[in-house]
Amino acid sequence: MGFLDKVLSASRGSRSLLCIGLDPDPELMPRMDVFAFNKAIIDATSDLVCAYKPNLAFYEALGLGGLEAMKRTLEYIPKAIPTIGDAKRGDIGNTARAYARALFEVFGFDAATVNPYLGHDSVEPFLSYSDKGIFILCKTSNPGAADFQEARCGRRRLYELVAEKARAWNTSGNVGLVMGATYPEELRRVRKLCPNMPLLIPGIGAQGGDLALTVRYGVDVHGERAIIVSSRQILYASRGDDFALAARREALKLRDTINRLIAI
Repeated sequence: MGFLDKVLSASRGSRSLLCIGLDPDPELMPRMDVFAFNKAIIDATSDLVCAYKPNLAFYEALGLGGLEAMKRTLEYIPKAIPTIGDAKRGDIGNTARAYARALFEVFGFDAATVNPYLGHDSVEPFLSYSDKGIFILCKTSNPGAADFQEARCGRRRLYELVAEKARAWNTSGNVGLVMGATYPEELRRVRKLCPNMPLLIPGIGAQGGDLALTVRYGVDVHGERAIIVSSRQILYASRGDDFALAARREALKLRDTINRLIAI
């Protein structure tokens, strides 16, 4: 089963476009080890999500123990739920091949985020894994995104050129785009450029993205192919012993709100 089919199957099974970012922050999480924290979150929310997205930075910052916790987390996530390695890798071909092998073969992610700044040869090693998902950074959710992504390239903005390139690279049907919820007009434009590609959409919750506009502009004509990410809003809904229950309540509320917005 290819990545997109796996996402659609998980999404339809859970009636959800919600992806939870598994980003353990020792300053925010209860006093417990990372794997135990992730396990509790997964146990509480696995029926409410279409994917989980660990950001590798949070694990790398904890050293070898953090990477081991990430590996155990990936092994624990139910096999029917896709996993997205948020690594934002991008380098020359030989190095990119090593990055792709690490993410897909060593850790076993179903998809990865990739930086296209170095061009096609830096992305191709990821694309060659035709059963894996490749999310190209297009219009990111951070305030500084405009520094480069809004630059003019003839009649187009750079992020639009990236979307068009990614569409051309999508020969195996395994390419998607990262589109920040904090830029709804750009999200609308990219969905028109790439009507059938999956969009990974961070930026709601703590970053302030508008959920209603994210749903309106992010989904395809069938109300699918949008993977809407929430991390801190769910993970740290409570700092107490009830953190997993609080995470479930927040995830359920967010999933159901998204579904109501799709139906409008």
